[in-house]
Amino acid sequence: MKRLLYIIIVLFLILWVLGRFIWEITSALIHLLLIGALVFALVSLIKKKPSSDK
Repeated sequence: MKRLLYIIIVLFLILWVLGRFIWEITSALIHLLLIGALVFALVSLIKKKPSSDK
């Protein structure tokens, strides 16, 4: 029974450490995607041709 408890503890520790690293990676990825979308929107606005009012 003690061996099963140790296996469960080690499994939870491994999952916790993996969760921490995965959260850091996804958090950075979300920020990079947001910055990319902002840059794309700004470039689209700058390159937009002015409308000709006649």
